[in-house]
Amino acid sequence: MATSTLTQLEPKSLIRPTHWSKEVENAYRFQLAGYRDEMEYKKLRQVVEVDVWPDSGFVKKLQRRKDGFFYYFDKLRECPDKEIHKCKIYSY
Repeated sequence: MATSTLTQLEPKSLIRPTHWSKEVENAYRFQLAGYRDEMEYKKLRQVVEVDVWPDSGFVKKLQRRKDGFFYYFDKLRECPDKEIHKCKIYSY
């Protein structure tokens, strides 16, 4: 059972997006905090739910991987157009 969980956490491929979307925005926020994606954040921080804004669905607060401080994000888009291609979307 444990090996299947570990296997599931390893991404099979990644895509670099060319256009902004909700998925890109949330990936940008996780990667800004030092995590690959939501799955890795939940595993390392041992949390069940990530704080999200109820109206937009964007991530609201993340704990930084490096030092444990918190990032607080706005309800609106924060990923600038010039950063979209640097973001990575992982597939499992």
